Amino acid sequence: MLSFKHKILFIVMLILSGCGFQAAYGPSGPANGIRNTILVEAPVNRNEYNFVKRLEERIGHADNQQFTLSYTITLSEEARGITPNQVITRYNVIGVVDFSITDMGNQNVSSGKIDSFTSYSTTGNTVSTLTAKRDSYKRLMTILADQLTTRLIGTAAHWAK
Repeated sequence: MLSFKHKILFIVMLILSGCGFQAAYGPSGPANGIRNTILVEAPVNRNEYNFVKRLEERIGHADNQQFTLSYTITLSEEARGITPNQVITRYNVIGVVDFSITDMGNQNVSSGKIDSFTSYSTTGNTVSTLTAKRDSYKRLMTILADQLTTRLIGTAAHWAK
């Protein structure tokens, strides 16, 4: 006899299969055509390196290039935690990525903008503050790359044919 959890799981799977749900990277999935086909513009600094590294972990390295991804990363910091003595104890790191995907004929097939933020504390010593800052920027690049990957997977059916 099936447990309650197994019955629910079976019903959910039945509903999903009936509504046309398919895996994004499946054989006939909408994102099947983007894996290992997008050449990401080469990074020129640490933040771009972390961004591109994460993107290539998710969508693969362009062994069979059909598209080129160009991007511009804009970063800023905002003071968030301020003591009564006007000492800043926390910063938000804000990142915006403008991106464009072009096909081999140099036609723009998709473009857009994504953004997110992370934070870091400045309450420790100099070394811990610099480490927290560097980690915050690295986390932000991972978040932005994951958001871009999600966008690419979600829109691939319209441009990656």
